[in-house]
Amino acid sequence: MGNAGGQSTGERPISGLRVLDFSRVLTGPHATRMLCDLGAEVIKLEPPEGDLTRFTNPRVNSLSTYFVQQNVGKKNICLDLSKPEAVALVHRLIEHVDIVVENFRPGVMKRMRLDYDTLSAINPRLIYASITGYGNTGPWVHRRAYAPVVGAETGITKYQGDARGGDYANDPYSHADVYTAMETCTAILAAVIQRGRTGRGQWIDVAMAQTMLYVNEHAHDDLWTDPVPPEQIRSFQPANYPVLTAANGDKVVVSGHPAERGTFDNFMNGAGRGDLITDPRFADVPSRLAHLDEIQRILREWAATMPDAAAIEEALARFQLASGKIRSPREVADTEWGRARNVTVEVSNRGDGTIRIPNAPWRFSDADTTTTGEPRYPGEDNEAVFSALLGLAPSDLASLAEGGILLSRKPRPR
Repeated sequence: MGNAGGQSTGERPISGLRVLDFSRVLTGPHATRMLCDLGAEVIKLEPPEGDLTRFTNPRVNSLSTYFVQQNVGKKNICLDLSKPEAVALVHRLIEHVDIVVENFRPGVMKRMRLDYDTLSAINPRLIYASITGYGNTGPWVHRRAYAPVVGAETGITKYQGDARGGDYANDPYSHADVYTAMETCTAILAAVIQRGRTGRGQWIDVAMAQTMLYVNEHAHDDLWTDPVPPEQIRSFQPANYPVLTAANGDKVVVSGHPAERGTFDNFMNGAGRGDLITDPRFADVPSRLAHLDEIQRILREWAATMPDAAAIEEALARFQLASGKIRSPREVADTEWGRARNVTVEVSNRGDGTIRIPNAPWRFSDADTTTTGEPRYPGEDNEAVFSALLGLAPSDLASLAEGGILLSRKPRPR
């Protein structure tokens, strides 16, 4: 089971920063959850219809676990931005905000008078991050883009399908969203540091498509057009790393290309087949690549004689090869390692129970970054935010609610 984290209770690294989060679904929300876990006060602004992920399953007490994982710990306000009065409230709020994050299509924020030019005129220290599929410039600026589309456009889907003999399929994980979230968070923190030197904020334009090229460790190989010596494995080729099955059914991935110079010897020695190192079929990299299926077969047959994943790991580790058992997220979280590292955390389900989600991964020697707080309902913090930051009285808030400018939803426990 997860727990509160077991870290230092020191001040959080970026305490004192305030974020206004217009984003929804995954890219922006994950970036702002990172900022929240690092100590920023994040205020999520939802439209009347709510974040799409609120309506996914599983769910409890009107809270989806998907929404909880990306938005725990954030405050929540709900405004109808189609109303000028709501936009005027946001303009006032911007005076008290350090960072804005949004992931609308280009032009949407400008139409609502919530773009960087408008808001930075109110607060010149504002750091404003825009996340889009293809950026706010260029010929693809108005294309719709979600993670599967970006994965297809930037080579990820092709690479995965090519590695499986042309069997193309969409990856079940939204890599473009999460990678872009991490790059956005990094850029925001860099802008905060720069603002400390210059006193000025700035606009950060992050494109998911560019991010996927940036984080693709094999992009350099595809961009290389000159010959490569035949004795070299191009860019490691991890798609060829062995997947082995032990006698008890444990499946193991071994990190290493079995045709690579030196690594082949380690595989054969680990499998007790050192005699094959001098086999003419496996004399050099080209010949080993030509007989790669045979090498994989030899390794699979050896693995089938080993009792379990631990035995495979022990045998290969003696020859500098790392391996890992194929597990589900729950399985790894429930290992001795997962419990010792507090890799999950229990957060309130706003009823009598809890929801288990991944904990923040950083461990600071003199700061706390453990995931804390609880998930909030739409508009639950309207009163707290607008009274504290703008000084609105209860009568003002009631009037705004009656006019449909501020909205809130109550939970439906079950």
